[in-house]
Amino acid sequence: MIPILAFFILHWFSSLFFHTFFLHRYASHQMYTTGRKREKTFYFLTWLTQGSSFLVPRAYAVMHRMHHAFSDTEKDPHSPHFFKDVMGMMLHTKRIYNGFLNNRLNVEKRFTEDYLPIWKKLDRFGDHMAVRIFFILVYVAFYVIFAPSAWWYLLLPIHVLMGPIQGAIVNWCGHKYGYSNYDNADHSRNTEPWGLLLMGELFQNNHHKYGTSPNFAQKWFEWDPTFTIMKWMHRFRIIRLVPVSSSHRS
Repeated sequence: MIPILAFFILHWFSSLFFHTFFLHRYASHQMYTTGRKREKTFYFLTWLTQGSSFLVPRAYAVMHRMHHAFSDTEKDPHSPHFFKDVMGMMLHTKRIYNGFLNNRLNVEKRFTEDYLPIWKKLDRFGDHMAVRIFFILVYVAFYVIFAPSAWWYLLLPIHVLMGPIQGAIVNWCGHKYGYSNYDNADHSRNTEPWGLLLMGELFQNNHHKYGTSPNFAQKWFEWDPTFTIMKWMHRFRIIRLVPVSSSHRS
C-alpha cells in the first residue's frame, strides 16, 4: 500500500507543479524569465511528470489566454457554466486544444503574438500515441508489482489522464464554488481550503483579478505554495520573477 500511495502522491504533485509553474505561469503568462537551458529542463520535466497526459505548452498557453479573454462566456474554452457535467467540459476543451495543436483552428493573433515556448521534437515525441501508451504501461506495471489488491487499480485512470483531470478540477471548481475577493465580471471563485491540493491553482478569483501576478494568494489567510517555491527559485537565480505593479505585489 505504501509504495502505491507514495507513487500516486509523487505523480500528482510533480505533474501539478509543472502544470502550474511551467504551463500556466510561464508559457501562458510569462510571470518569470529563465535561461534557454533551464527552460528546456522545465519543458522536459513537464513532459516527464505529465507522462501519458502531456499537454503541449504552446497549445495550452493559447487556450488559457483565450480563457482569460473570454472568461465564462460562450467563447471560453472551458467555462463550467455551459456544460451539464465535467466530462462534457473536458471533451469540449480537448476539441479546442487538438484543433489548435493540429492547425485546424485559427485563433486571434493576440493569443499567439507573445512568446510561446516551443520544442518541436519533444512536442512530436511527447504527443505520439506510442509514447503515451508506454507511460500507461509503466503505470500499470507499477501497480501489478505493488498494488495489495485490485481496488487500488481504480487510481490508474487518474494517472493516465493526470493533466486534464487537474485542469478540469481547477476550471470546474474554480468557477463554481467558493468565495470571491473581487468582482471580475465572471464566475471565478477561490475554492479553499481545497486549493492547497492544487498548489494555488484554485485561487481563480484572485488570479483573474491580477492575471500578471505570480502570487495567486492575495489575502493574509491565503497561501500559494507554488509561489513560495518560485520565490526560492528566484532567490537562487534559477528563475527571475517579472516585476509587477505595487498593487499586484505580495
